[in-house]
Amino acid sequence: MTRKKKTLLLGLTLALASATAQAAPRDDLLAGYAAAANKADPAFTGFSAARGEAFHRKSFAGGKADTPACTSCHANDPRTAGRTPAGKTIEPVAVSASPGRYGDPAKVEKWFKRNCHDVLGRECTPQEKGDWLSFMLSR
Repeated sequence: MTRKKKTLLLGLTLALASATAQAAPRDDLLAGYAAAANKADPAFTGFSAARGEAFHRKSFAGGKADTPACTSCHANDPRTAGRTPAGKTIEPVAVSASPGRYGDPAKVEKWFKRNCHDVLGRECTPQEKGDWLSFMLSR
């Protein structure tokens, strides 16, 4: 095997290992949200990326006036950067554009808590979190 092929193989192996390492915490998050959603509603049948997309784009009246929707800060296309009301750039929220996202469950919960209160005026339900995260994982 040539040196170039060995380097390429090593790079692919490392990329796969990184993707696998990131997937485990995401899978655990989704499993936790699913368990909580099922406890809240025994009719819960799973998450939906389509519902997550609708949630991402929907405007709500319960939160802050300058952030009525997720798209107020996060771009309509989650693969592109967003911007806070203060003008600070926010990295894309889609996993395809930001592969390291959602790997730290505590960080995910911190941002859900903050952003749900800003947009909805309340905490997101486990189903809303799971649907939204499913949408981001699908992009």
